[in-house]
Amino acid sequence: MSVRIVAAAVVAFAITSPAFPQRTPTAADRAAIFKAAGFQAQGRNFTRCPDDPSASHSFGAIEVTDLNSDGKPEAWVREGSTFCYGNTGQAVVLLTKGADGAWRVLLDEVGIDLVEKTKHAGWPDITVGGPGTGPQPLFVFNGAKYVLRR
Repeated sequence: MSVRIVAAAVVAFAITSPAFPQRTPTAADRAAIFKAAGFQAQGRNFTRCPDDPSASHSFGAIEVTDLNSDGKPEAWVREGSTFCYGNTGQAVVLLTKGADGAWRVLLDEVGIDLVEKTKHAGWPDITVGGPGTGPQPLFVFNGAKYVLRR
Protein backbone atom coordinates (compact mmCIF):
# COMPACT_ATOMS: atom_id res chain seq x y z
CA MET A 1 0.00 0.00 0.00
CA SER A 2 2.73 2.50 0.91
CA VAL A 3 4.46 1.91 -2.43
CA ARG A 4 1.29 3.03 -4.22
CA ILE A 5 1.13 6.17 -2.10
CA VAL A 6 4.73 7.05 -2.94
CA ALA A 7 4.18 6.37 -6.64
CA ALA A 8 1.06 8.53 -6.69
CA ALA A 9 2.91 11.38 -5.00
CA VAL A 10 5.78 11.17 -7.48
CA VAL A 11 3.37 11.22 -10.43
CA ALA A 12 1.45 14.13 -8.88
CA PHE A 13 4.70 16.02 -8.39
CA ALA A 14 5.69 15.53 -12.01
CA ILE A 15 2.33 16.78 -13.24
CA THR A 16 2.20 19.89 -11.04
CA SER A 17 5.85 21.00 -11.28
CA PRO A 18 6.51 24.12 -13.34
CA ALA A 19 8.04 23.37 -16.70
CA PHE A 20 11.81 23.70 -16.65
CA PRO A 21 14.36 21.98 -18.81
CA GLN A 22 15.99 19.24 -16.80
CA ARG A 23 19.59 20.16 -16.07
CA THR A 24 22.30 17.98 -14.71
CA PRO A 25 24.29 19.90 -12.11
CA THR A 26 28.03 20.21 -12.60
CA ALA A 27 30.19 18.07 -10.34
CA ALA A 28 30.97 21.17 -8.25
CA ASP A 29 27.28 22.12 -7.94
CA ARG A 30 26.35 18.51 -7.14
CA ALA A 31 28.85 18.41 -4.28
CA ALA A 32 27.79 21.88 -3.06
CA ILE A 33 24.07 20.97 -3.20
CA PHE A 34 24.58 17.78 -1.20
CA LYS A 35 26.81 19.55 1.33
CA ALA A 36 24.30 22.41 1.84
CA ALA A 37 21.52 19.82 2.23
CA GLY A 38 23.46 18.07 5.02
CA PHE A 39 24.47 14.98 3.05
CA GLN A 40 27.84 13.28 3.31
CA ALA A 41 29.75 11.32 0.69
CA GLN A 42 29.62 7.55 0.92
CA GLY A 43 31.74 6.30 -1.95
CA ARG A 44 30.33 7.90 -5.10
CA ASN A 45 26.94 8.44 -3.44
CA PHE A 46 25.62 10.91 -0.87
CA THR A 47 23.47 10.22 2.19
CA ARG A 48 22.12 11.68 5.44
CA CYS A 49 21.34 8.18 6.65
CA PRO A 50 24.74 6.41 6.55
CA ASP A 51 23.89 3.70 9.09
CA ASP A 52 20.78 2.38 7.31
CA PRO A 53 21.09 -1.43 7.16
CA SER A 54 17.79 -1.91 5.30
CA ALA A 55 17.03 -2.66 1.68
CA SER A 56 14.69 0.34 1.62
CA HIS A 57 17.55 2.86 1.50
CA SER A 58 18.09 4.88 -1.66
CA PHE A 59 20.94 7.39 -1.77
CA GLY A 60 20.38 11.09 -2.27
CA ALA A 61 19.21 12.20 -5.71
CA ILE A 62 19.08 15.72 -7.14
CA GLU A 63 16.37 17.15 -9.38
CA VAL A 64 16.97 20.64 -10.79
CA THR A 65 13.93 22.80 -11.53
CA ASP A 66 12.77 26.44 -11.56
CA LEU A 67 9.95 26.68 -9.03
CA ASN A 68 9.38 30.43 -9.13
CA SER A 69 9.92 30.85 -12.91
CA ASP A 70 12.78 33.34 -12.49
CA GLY A 71 15.14 31.44 -14.79
CA LYS A 72 17.42 30.45 -11.90
CA PRO A 73 17.75 26.88 -10.67
CA GLU A 74 16.38 25.34 -7.53
CA ALA A 75 17.37 21.82 -6.52
CA TRP A 76 15.31 19.12 -4.84
CA VAL A 77 17.35 16.56 -2.93
CA ARG A 78 15.54 13.41 -1.88
CA GLU A 79 16.67 10.31 -0.01
CA GLY A 80 14.62 7.22 0.72
CA SER A 81 14.78 5.14 3.89
CA THR A 82 12.09 3.72 6.14
CA PHE A 83 14.84 3.04 8.71
CA CYS A 84 15.62 6.78 9.01
CA TYR A 85 12.38 8.43 7.87
CA GLY A 86 9.65 6.09 9.08
CA ASN A 87 6.44 5.35 7.15
CA THR A 88 6.87 8.26 4.79
CA GLY A 89 10.16 6.74 3.75
CA GLN A 90 11.66 9.94 2.37
CA ALA A 91 13.47 13.12 3.31
CA VAL A 92 13.24 16.12 1.00
CA VAL A 93 15.38 19.25 0.92
CA LEU A 94 14.73 22.19 -1.41
CA LEU A 95 17.63 24.54 -2.13
CA THR A 96 18.17 27.66 -4.21
CA LYS A 97 21.37 29.07 -5.64
CA GLY A 98 22.10 32.59 -4.45
CA ALA A 99 23.70 35.43 -6.38
CA ASP A 100 26.96 34.55 -4.59
CA GLY A 101 26.83 31.04 -6.08
CA ALA A 102 26.16 29.35 -2.73
CA TRP A 103 23.28 26.94 -2.31
CA ARG A 104 20.95 27.60 0.62
CA VAL A 105 18.14 25.52 2.09
CA LEU A 106 14.54 26.72 1.61
CA LEU A 107 12.79 23.63 2.99
CA ASP A 108 14.01 20.53 4.85
CA GLU A 109 11.35 18.00 5.83
CA VAL A 110 10.59 14.30 6.15
CA GLY A 111 7.83 13.28 3.78
CA ILE A 112 6.74 13.27 0.18
CA ASP A 113 6.63 16.68 -1.47
CA LEU A 114 3.83 17.92 -3.68
CA VAL A 115 4.03 21.30 -5.42
CA GLU A 116 0.64 23.04 -5.22
CA LYS A 117 -0.93 25.48 -7.70
CA THR A 118 -1.36 28.19 -5.04
CA LYS A 119 1.50 30.65 -4.47
CA HIS A 120 2.93 33.02 -1.88
CA ALA A 121 5.55 35.66 -2.72
CA GLY A 122 5.80 34.23 -6.26
CA TRP A 123 6.70 30.72 -5.09
CA PRO A 124 4.33 27.72 -5.18
CA ASP A 125 3.06 26.32 -1.92
CA ILE A 126 4.38 22.87 -1.06
CA THR A 127 2.61 20.07 0.77
CA VAL A 128 4.89 17.57 2.51
CA GLY A 129 3.22 14.52 3.92
CA GLY A 130 2.84 10.81 3.85
CA PRO A 131 0.53 8.00 4.86
CA GLY A 132 -2.51 8.98 6.83
CA THR A 133 -5.75 10.85 6.59
CA GLY A 134 -6.51 14.47 7.15
CA PRO A 135 -4.74 17.56 5.95
CA GLN A 136 -1.05 17.23 5.18
CA PRO A 137 1.37 19.97 6.31
CA LEU A 138 1.39 22.94 3.91
CA PHE A 139 4.48 25.13 3.56
CA VAL A 140 4.40 28.63 2.06
CA PHE A 141 7.24 30.91 1.03
CA ASN A 142 7.71 33.92 3.32
CA GLY A 143 10.22 35.79 1.14
CA ALA A 144 13.24 33.97 2.55
CA LYS A 145 12.27 30.32 3.10
CA TYR A 146 9.32 27.96 3.35
CA VAL A 147 7.40 28.04 6.65
CA LEU A 148 4.63 25.83 7.98
CA ARG A 149 1.18 27.29 7.21
CA ARG A 150 -0.96 24.38 8.50
